[in-house]
Amino acid sequence: MEILDARSPAPPADDAAVAALFRARYQEMVRLAGLLGADDPEDVAQEAFARLLNRSLRDADAAIGYVRATVCNLTRNRRRHLRVAALRAPAPPPDSASSEQVAIFREDHREVLAALSSLPARRREAIVLRYWLELSESEIAVAMGVSAGTVKSQVSRGLAALGRALEGQA
Repeated sequence: MEILDARSPAPPADDAAVAALFRARYQEMVRLAGLLGADDPEDVAQEAFARLLNRSLRDADAAIGYVRATVCNLTRNRRRHLRVAALRAPAPPPDSASSEQVAIFREDHREVLAALSSLPARRREAIVLRYWLELSESEIAVAMGVSAGTVKSQVSRGLAALGRALEGQA
């Protein structure tokens, strides 16, 4: 006769009894997991019954109590894991443009550059410093060696000429 002490593992549950309990209570455990907020209630219920196979419980009431507690714990752990994973998830990549959008952008870019190159040098310089380098009027005046009023007029006339040139291409 074999003597079992407190440290030896209990014999596994009877597979037929677990299967009968599974058939009788599986949907109830799925509903429980779903109501508790599990993202995958079927998997949670199956895992709870799979863990029951490794347990030795004295009767069906103890077994269903174990399964209920396991469903609650698995759901809680899963929700905790998903919260942590969401906090550590990398930022989604920015929306990328389609090939058609890229082609249109490149064509528009070429048209703007062509219109810009047709401007007189001082107007082109004022517009590039203002809109590409985003300098203030006083910074542009220092860079070009002119007054702030000259910068304003060069930018204004340059934008008007760009508008006319781009309207002619449209």
